[in-house]
Amino acid sequence: MSVLYIAVPLALVVALIAIIAFVFQVRGGQYDDLQTPAHRVLVDDVETEDRKNSVAND
Repeated sequence: MSVLYIAVPLALVVALIAIIAFVFQVRGGQYDDLQTPAHRVLVDDVETEDRKNSVAND
């Protein structure tokens, strides 16, 4: 029973830290665009001419 006197306040502090971190991330714009990074994985990068030439010369 005495462990609850430590565990419950500790859990509340951890939850409060997580909520504060989440609020800072939302205000900082971390979650503004969730779709673009997922779509960027599916699209091939366009290679520049210099990069093509350097690969061909190697």
